[in-house]
Amino acid sequence: MNSNQLRILAAIVTALPMWAACKEPVQATPPPPEVYVTEVVKKDVPTYLELVGQTAGFQDVEIRARVEGFLETMSFREGSFVPKGSLLYEIDRQPLEAVLAEARAGQATAEARLEKTNNDVSRYKPLAAKQAVSQQELDNAVAAQDAATSEVAAAKAAVQKASLDLGYVRVTSPIDGLVGTTQVKPGSLVGRGDNTLLTTVSQIDPIMFRVGLTEADYLRIARRYPSKIGAVPEAKGIRLTLSDGTVHPQTGSVSNVDRAVDPTTGTLGVQFEFPNPDKVLRPGQFGRATVLVDTKAGALLIPQRAVQELQGIYSVAVVDDGGKVAFRNVKVGPRVDTLWVIEDGVREGDRVVVEGLQRIQDGMTVTAKPAPAQPEKATR
Repeated sequence: MNSNQLRILAAIVTALPMWAACKEPVQATPPPPEVYVTEVVKKDVPTYLELVGQTAGFQDVEIRARVEGFLETMSFREGSFVPKGSLLYEIDRQPLEAVLAEARAGQATAEARLEKTNNDVSRYKPLAAKQAVSQQELDNAVAAQDAATSEVAAAKAAVQKASLDLGYVRVTSPIDGLVGTTQVKPGSLVGRGDNTLLTTVSQIDPIMFRVGLTEADYLRIARRYPSKIGAVPEAKGIRLTLSDGTVHPQTGSVSNVDRAVDPTTGTLGVQFEFPNPDKVLRPGQFGRATVLVDTKAGALLIPQRAVQELQGIYSVAVVDDGGKVAFRNVKVGPRVDTLWVIEDGVREGDRVVVEGLQRIQDGMTVTAKPAPAQPEKATR
């Protein structure tokens, strides 16, 4: 090798490391992102209506004083259960006993007067026939007899009223129920001028639950079941969820529906009836009634977490057999536990993304894996 060739070879050897350092490394293609998918299922879905309301006694009976007098005793514990016929209050009976005694004396006087007029008529009739007395005297005796008869009837009515009033001094419970707080304490004068309210007794087994049905919900139900408008309510199996989230163990039924919509609230009053054997429910409690109103046949269902919402537009990500993602706008229906009814936008068997939505875009290829099964909620 001559000197020129040696210089060229040395330059090449010197440049090789520099060329290798300047060459960009080859980057490996990243794998497609993993997402979890689930298939759109098709099945019949019940449609429920949830109504907020308040409990009330099956009967709320106001206990009032029916006679005037001073309240002597109160024979119950406020807020306790009382049986039908049990003594609640007693009013001073002495003034009414005096009134009864006076009425009986008046009756005896009227009966004695009637006896005298009967004897007069019996004596005057044969004498008038013999013209021993005038017809005028007989007529007067008969008139006196009629008046005495009326007086006896009035006296008997007065005795009966006095007896009834005396019976009202014992105020008893007309039903089995829960007695409320007393409005009047012993020693107070009651019954003067009006029937004084003493307390209220509520029958709570069964117990009523009153709700307000909106006009829109009423119209939807009425159009769905036109033949049942005005008929005897048949809806049963109604569930009552209480304020602490628990469900009342007894199912209820529709008791009655109001005649008209309340113009102030725009709602139609509906009353449900629930058995309450354990006496847990009391009047005035709030809750939420769940009523089955319809069953949607062949509804398409997907998990709620698969649906994205932006400014009122709902969409889902669908993965085809090749792993390609396509975002679709959908029309949503009612929610059923953790699922959502889809009215339009997907088909039965489509695979929708439930996890990994933040990592994908429309048209991207992904690796789809089945989503783990979610625990089902208890049936309503």
